[in-house]
Amino acid sequence: MDMGRESRWEKDAMTVEIVFALVTAVALAAAVFTVALTLALVLGFSGSAKKGVLVGGALLASTAGMRRLVRVLRRFDEQRRMGR
Repeated sequence: MDMGRESRWEKDAMTVEIVFALVTAVALAAAVFTVALTLALVLGFSGSAKKGVLVGGALLASTAGMRRLVRVLRRFDEQRRMGR
């Protein structure tokens, strides 16, 4: 048939996996940032200390989210190449 081309099912599976990766990455990033925000509020930081905690939390959250996104998509690609 169409050797080398993806079937409709494979395209749909890829779309679902991309959406799953994005949603879980955003959820993880939000959770990490929420922890940093909670720390800043509970410990009563103010001024530059609060800003530092929030910037650090944002950097850590974005790193965790991107790592999750890449990890999920790489795992999907490996499984797809193995024929699962």
